[in-house]
Amino acid sequence: MDLAMRVAEMSNSNPEDRDFLSSPALSLSLAGIFRATEASGGSGRRDETVEISSENSGPGKSGRSDDEFEGEQHSVDDVEDEDDNNGGKKKRKTYHRHTPAQIREMEALFKESPHPDEKQRLQLSKQLGLHPRQVKFWFQNRRTQIKAIQERHENTILKSEIDKLRDENNVLRETVKKQSCPNCGLVSSSQDTISASNEQALRNENIRLKAEVEKLRSVIAKYSSGTSPNSSSYPSGTEQESRSSLDFYRGKCGIEKQDIIDVVNKAMDELIQMATLDEPLWIRSFETGRQILNYDEYIKEFCGGNVNSMQPKKSIEASRESAVVFADLPWLVQCFMDVNQWKELFPCLVSRAAAVDVISEGDGSNRDGAITLMFAEIQMLTPLVPAREVYFVRHCKQLSAGKWAVLDVSVDKVEDNIDSSLQNCRKRPSGCIIEDNSNGHCKVTWVEHLECQKRGIHSLYRTMVNSGLAFGAKHWILTLQQQRERLVFLMATNVPTKDSSGVTTLAGRKSVLKLAQRMTLSFCRAAGASRYNSWKKIITKNGDDLRVASRKNLSDPGEPVGTIMSAASSVWLPVSPYTLFDFLRDENRRNEWDVMSNQNRSQSIANLSKGQDRGNAVAILAVEAEECSKMWILQDSCTNGYEAMVVYAPVDIDGMQSAMTGCDSSSIGVLPSGFAIHSDGAESRGFVISSKDEEKSSEGGSLLTVVFQVLLSSSRSSKSSSSSMDDSIDSVESLMACTLHNIKTSLQCED
Repeated sequence: MDLAMRVAEMSNSNPEDRDFLSSPALSLSLAGIFRATEASGGSGRRDETVEISSENSGPGKSGRSDDEFEGEQHSVDDVEDEDDNNGGKKKRKTYHRHTPAQIREMEALFKESPHPDEKQRLQLSKQLGLHPRQVKFWFQNRRTQIKAIQERHENTILKSEIDKLRDENNVLRETVKKQSCPNCGLVSSSQDTISASNEQALRNENIRLKAEVEKLRSVIAKYSSGTSPNSSSYPSGTEQESRSSLDFYRGKCGIEKQDIIDVVNKAMDELIQMATLDEPLWIRSFETGRQILNYDEYIKEFCGGNVNSMQPKKSIEASRESAVVFADLPWLVQCFMDVNQWKELFPCLVSRAAAVDVISEGDGSNRDGAITLMFAEIQMLTPLVPAREVYFVRHCKQLSAGKWAVLDVSVDKVEDNIDSSLQNCRKRPSGCIIEDNSNGHCKVTWVEHLECQKRGIHSLYRTMVNSGLAFGAKHWILTLQQQRERLVFLMATNVPTKDSSGVTTLAGRKSVLKLAQRMTLSFCRAAGASRYNSWKKIITKNGDDLRVASRKNLSDPGEPVGTIMSAASSVWLPVSPYTLFDFLRDENRRNEWDVMSNQNRSQSIANLSKGQDRGNAVAILAVEAEECSKMWILQDSCTNGYEAMVVYAPVDIDGMQSAMTGCDSSSIGVLPSGFAIHSDGAESRGFVISSKDEEKSSEGGSLLTVVFQVLLSSSRSSKSSSSSMDDSIDSVESLMACTLHNIKTSLQCED
């Protein structure tokens, strides 16, 4: 009968209330139960009452499930008499539902504060005409049901994720057993020749799988130990959300979350001092102007003079650099904490990156105090320098109103237990201090402190890498300035006509610049020694080293579909990097080195600036391919004072014209080739003493890396035979030799 009355009440109530009450997210509320404490045969005065909360009752104290309570909001107002079987009278409790208005008010307060204090509960009880204990237990029961629902939901998700990861792992194992490369289709001679990319993918999947297993085991252990979600010992919903899966890493990595936080706090203090202290910790070189770390002073400052405690197991690289960046402080912090934005901000340095786990989300919308365990593969734009793989913890902290710090530091037990075979680099306390200036500018002080194994570095790049220039603070901060400037020019609405020739609309300019940036990102990924590229060394006829790799594109619309081969070669040239860069990007001299142009001059169709330096620009060129046809080339040139790139790709004329009018360019497939230019790292004093910058420094030499990419087959399923692969390698070898010969001839450095 009570059930029928409840249904009638709900059917006659406001539709909005009915929807609200029928929602599965409603709280479990048992406002109170009055229980007689006076002995039988009492004087007839009103019985004393007590309230019972499900948060304080165990599984055996309630015979109803969470689903039965869902949507019910009860209180007890009076006690009625009822005859029992012995002819006496017993007390029967009468339940009454909270009114919709009372529920709405309590729900509104719950959204703002799930744990109201006594003053808030007292004020709400007076407002709603309820006893303070009824309000108190309503909030307890509300939190209890949310915890139960979240736990069931999380358990379901974890089980589905673990099944999915297990299936993916099995697929990878089957792929390995087939002993063939999924990219190019070549059959391996034995199982020991499994490609490095497959091996790395399997390791990454195993890392994720182990983490999910630990999380699931922890959840199951709670249930198996007899702990109920309704128990008061179970953490509240907000506490549960703030917990990290690294809480469960004890069995995997042997380290607690609190231990990681302690390491991070100590490393943050060191980073702040490394960024702010000058001499004697940092000594500026008179010849090069670089800041050099005084390692003896470093041991004295941070290790109490105990040399053995910080005795490096590998080579040490330390550098510091400061610069002003045209960016907002919150935007910069967000880019550093978002792994995808961070990777796009440093395309020439970061070939692969992933957030392994979030240890702490941080406080507020600005994520102050956030801690993330990350993996990154750091590269140079050449196959001759091995990529550096490192696990580290990233932590951001607000130091003052306009000052933030972003810390990177490796934690020994975490990285060693994840996959010790990958570790060839560790980060001592590194990162940057960001200070908000004005007008959207920030001063960034960057500290890079690394401990690395320097093995297998080609003699061409040995000086540059050993001096710390290749992966030092200057490289990072100059790249940050360049990429931020590119974004500013991309979003600008007041671009002068001379900086946007050939494209008449802002939408067209933005579309072309986005296409050029995507092309350059693809080039950076293809040019380095990342595990993404399984480079194979080939000795050419003239004795030069040629590196060849192949992959298969099945679904990426940004590249042609089919089997793609990449070829790269690095050489030293006795010309300055600036001279080499200006020569390669000049469309009027393109026919001097471009074998495919058949010595025909190129015609500039459009030229778009993307930086203050005139070398940072995107050009659309038309080249006479045959007597009656033209070929359009998209060219992107970039320079930042440390390295320079000239990247180009043939493009579909109709698609390019569509992009110039403002249409979406994401579906235009490009296969970039190009050049990466570095200084040879041989820093020296100028030949004369002068106040002019151009007369201060000697020119030195350049390190040039040439990368070609060709489409071997446009079929998704076809496999390249050994003979066709050999023919393609011979063709690319000839193309590489002719291009390098033309460059040396034009710059008069054949010898």
